[in-house]
Amino acid sequence: MKLSQIITESFLQTYGHKFSRRFRRTALACALAAAAASCLTGCHGSQEQASFEIPDEFDMSQTHELTFWAKNDTNKAQTNIYKKAISDFQSLYPNITVNLRLYTDYGKIYNDVITNIATGTTPNICITYPDHIATYLTGQNTVVPLDGLFADEKYGLGGSALAYDSPSQEEIIPQFLEECSFAGHYYAIPYMRSTEACYVNKTYVEALGYKLPETLTWDFIWEVSEAATAKNEDGTYALNGQQVMIPFIYKSTDNMMIQMTRQLGSGYSTDSGEIQLFNDTTADLLYTISDHVKSGAFSTFKISSYPANFLNAGQCVFAVDSTAGATWMGTHAPLSDISEDALIEFDTEVMTVPQFDPEHPQMISQGPSVCIFNKQDPQEVLASWLFAQYLLTNEVQTAYAKTEGYVPVTSKAQNSEGYQDYLSRCGEDNDTYYDVKLKASQLLLDNTGNTFVTPVFNGSASLRDAAGQLIETVAKSTRRKQEVNEAFIEKLYDDVISLYRLDQITSSTGKADLGPLPSTSVALLAALAVTWLLIFLYLGLSAAKKYKRNHPSH
Repeated sequence: MKLSQIITESFLQTYGHKFSRRFRRTALACALAAAAASCLTGCHGSQEQASFEIPDEFDMSQTHELTFWAKNDTNKAQTNIYKKAISDFQSLYPNITVNLRLYTDYGKIYNDVITNIATGTTPNICITYPDHIATYLTGQNTVVPLDGLFADEKYGLGGSALAYDSPSQEEIIPQFLEECSFAGHYYAIPYMRSTEACYVNKTYVEALGYKLPETLTWDFIWEVSEAATAKNEDGTYALNGQQVMIPFIYKSTDNMMIQMTRQLGSGYSTDSGEIQLFNDTTADLLYTISDHVKSGAFSTFKISSYPANFLNAGQCVFAVDSTAGATWMGTHAPLSDISEDALIEFDTEVMTVPQFDPEHPQMISQGPSVCIFNKQDPQEVLASWLFAQYLLTNEVQTAYAKTEGYVPVTSKAQNSEGYQDYLSRCGEDNDTYYDVKLKASQLLLDNTGNTFVTPVFNGSASLRDAAGQLIETVAKSTRRKQEVNEAFIEKLYDDVISLYRLDQITSSTGKADLGPLPSTSVALLAALAVTWLLIFLYLGLSAAKKYKRNHPSH
């Protein structure tokens, strides 16, 4: 409601003293209506972003103070990398000051950006996700299209006038850059990339009488997980002798559903925004998931907590999480969250997520990107771009990749001597060279060609949330002994579509549409127009009466 408050307060400060109490109540209602209408029209579709005109020269005599919003996982090493990058950049450009603001959650960055768009106080540079940027674009001239900046001879990627060694556009990994292109332009540069991995307690798999295949399949995962639910007569689990065993835990259920539909080719969404998720194949997947929840073979992070905690305590066989989460996984994980006496010694295998077709593996590419926001001063925008691009240098890319299971987004950094030396020292210690972390990085490096990104459009973030919600709701309902049948799925689809307002971002054809505004918006805008007409008439009549009183002879 912040936008509505701003509109209302501004309106009353400007005109409130001129009207009677009754008229002011009417004006207040219409001002609120105007705010609601502006929100509705803003969410209806992306605004065309004005192209940025690059200055001929960056003026080193002009000072700039930039705000940079970034995210870390309470990892001090990452914070120190940001601070060092800022310090090194400022030594190259002493006229630019970069103020760092750290968040622990991308969702909070997203919410704060949306709030600040309404007040015109967005940051200069922001680490975010393309799905979120698609929503930022509903504002007028909010995010800078980067196409021209990419290609600029002086200040573009690999530009001649840069004070540092920047990669060229061709040296950014194409699969990673692809995600930053939508709505006809590049609106971001990739910063780090990860995928999902299945962290396997190999010791337990072999104890159950199985041998890990070269590529995990869903059938294998489900079979082994069911075998791991067997109990002793005293109620403890036969596999670990403990009271707790959740054989298969998935951290991100939205990724789980997205990858399943991608592997089966059953439909998730198209580039144009056509939503295809709610189909019979998705329903069959949900039935299968329900069966394994019912047996106790499967659970999710939202229901049970972090997969790493169960894996490290010997209470899980298969834990799916991001490769960026590798430092939490395994007996000797440097960031393990459980007490040492709870740790179980086991061999950890890092494998691709389970596949339906192991001959053609498909896995999601994910990770943060960097966008810059439009400002009135072109020199300030150019300064923002210079810092954003600095984050692609080998030093920053390699240093950040060493903190977790991320990989650099440029071939320049991946092939650098420093990064190659880092990879070659896998297992040298349980900190910088922790073997599970480096295996996770290598997994993505080996499978970059098998990765995919989801289409980005205004509403794609909501669709992603909806995909995960389908699994979460089925899992919770199954645990509550509800029957998951055709009627349940039909209602679930309706509820999730309504909850995430997916019907509001699609037309009757299912495609994202910038067509006619909703009737409510039209009515509100019409009411606003009528109200302003009445206001001007009122002011005109008041002025006329005042003129007649002051000039009785006319």
